[in-house]
Amino acid sequence: MELILDKVSRQYGTKMACSNICLRLTPGVYGLLGANGAGKTTLMRMICGVLKPTSGTITFNQADVHSEAYRDRLGYLPQDFGYYPEFTAQNFLLYLASLKGLSRTTAKKKTLELLSVVSLEKEAKRKIKTFSGGMKQRLGIAQAMLNNPSILVLDEPTAGLDPKERVRFRNLISRLGRERIVLLSTHIVSDVEYIADTIFLMKDGKLLHQGSPQKILQLLEGKVWECLLPPAYAEKLCTEKSFPIVNIRQEEENVLLRLVSSQKPSEDAMAVTATLEDLYLHYFSEEASL
Repeated sequence: MELILDKVSRQYGTKMACSNICLRLTPGVYGLLGANGAGKTTLMRMICGVLKPTSGTITFNQADVHSEAYRDRLGYLPQDFGYYPEFTAQNFLLYLASLKGLSRTTAKKKTLELLSVVSLEKEAKRKIKTFSGGMKQRLGIAQAMLNNPSILVLDEPTAGLDPKERVRFRNLISRLGRERIVLLSTHIVSDVEYIADTIFLMKDGKLLHQGSPQKILQLLEGKVWECLLPPAYAEKLCTEKSFPIVNIRQEEENVLLRLVSSQKPSEDAMAVTATLEDLYLHYFSEEASL
C-alpha cells in the first residue's frame, strides 16, 4: 500500500499554493503541520482528487487518484463536513452508506460497528443538531470510514474541540492508523506530537522538513533557551531582539522567558530540551502573532 506524490504543484493565478511536493506514504499516521494559509488544505484536496495539480502526479498503488478505484479506497473528513441536523446519527450513516452502494444489511451492520468505534453507540438515536462539536467530529470520522478506506484524510479535525475531546479524538486516530494511511492536517501542535509517526512541516506552499518527531526536533537542538531576567530587561529582549518567544512566566520579582535562538540570548540563559511547540513558533512566529 503506497501513496506517492511526485513533484506536485498547484497554482492559482500568480499564487503558488503548493510547490513541488514529493511524498511517499505507507500505512501509519502522518501529521501535516503548518500555519493557516500554508497550503495544507490545497494539498489535502489534491490527494483526495477534489483538485487537480497544475503539475506533477499523485498515485495510489500506481493508479491515478482520479480513478473510481481510488475513490473507493478513500475516506475524507473535510474541515467542515456537511450533515443533516434533523437526522439521527444512525440514520445519517445509513443514508450515506446507501449513497456509497452498500446493501441494507451491510449498511446497518457497518453503521452500528462504526458508532461503537467512535464511542457514539449510546447516541445512535439522537439528532445530530443536539451533538457537541466533538461528537460531530467523531461522527465525521465514522462517515469517512463507511467504505473501510485504505487512506483516511482528515483536515483540521480537532479545531474547536475542548481538551478532553481532543485527547479522545487523538486516541481514535492512533488506533485507525495501524492498518491504513492516515494523513492529519492541523495547526494544533499537540495533535501531531502524540500520534504522528511522521511529521511534514509546511510553509508558503512548500515542505520545509519531514521526519519522525524525534528527527524533526533535532533541528532545534541547542537553540531553545530559558532565562530568568528582571522585568525591564525581559521586555527589552522581547521587543528589540528577533527571538520567537515561546513562553513568558512571572516568577516573583523576575520574568522567566523561553525562547528560540541560534545564539545564547543572555549570560544567564540555559539550554533546554526542544518541543514541537518551540519548533512551530520558530518557523511560524509571524503567523502565530497575527
